[in-house]
Amino acid sequence: MVIRVGIENNNDDRSIAWALEHPGCFAYGSNALEAGKAMDRAAAEYAGWIQQHGMSWLSPDGLRVVVIETFDAYRIPRPQPAPGQKPTMMVESFFHADVRPLSGTDVERALKMLDWSRRDLLDVVKGLSDEQRNRVQPGERWSINGILKHIAGAEWWYQERIGSTFPEREEDLPPEPLEALELVRAHFLTFLPKLSDVSQMLKLEGEDWSPRKVLRRALWHERDHTQHIRKLL
Repeated sequence: MVIRVGIENNNDDRSIAWALEHPGCFAYGSNALEAGKAMDRAAAEYAGWIQQHGMSWLSPDGLRVVVIETFDAYRIPRPQPAPGQKPTMMVESFFHADVRPLSGTDVERALKMLDWSRRDLLDVVKGLSDEQRNRVQPGERWSINGILKHIAGAEWWYQERIGSTFPEREEDLPPEPLEALELVRAHFLTFLPKLSDVSQMLKLEGEDWSPRKVLRRALWHERDHTQHIRKLL
């Protein structure tokens, strides 16, 4: 099976390979070539993850990675920088594949993967003490609780990119990270089925968004930070 890949360059001084038809499947490299090569293993592991949950829409056997598009991320001036924010903001990848509406099958599979991804995250932090969750390790920006809050805030922000906000401000999310995660995800699971077969593109703060891009980024973000927490532990 062919895995069609988009390469995003210049994202935090690295390249990201995105499996365009398989949200949550991604790989990193110091450049486009390395990211593309890393996708071979990432795609096989992703297919294995799907099969571990009893699904068979993607098999790890016979996968072939083909890069079909590249995007160079870039920075633009931030309209109204908040205190402590950088004066510029990153415009990240929007691929031709992101334009295509989510099908009913896409949404059905996404709901399953969002559930698996969240279970993976909760399994990683299960049983951790308050001290473990609140400790900031050397060289890290956040504690584990900080990462959990970041995941919740980012998923709220992604939904805002396609016109769905609740509450109106991210600051109004519950201060307890697991509560914030649960609230934001519950809304996403209710909202996502309404995007089936919907053609929608929005440009916000200089960046293009669509339901397919939001799903791609949301699954990537949670799975990426789950791996991050595993490494910290």
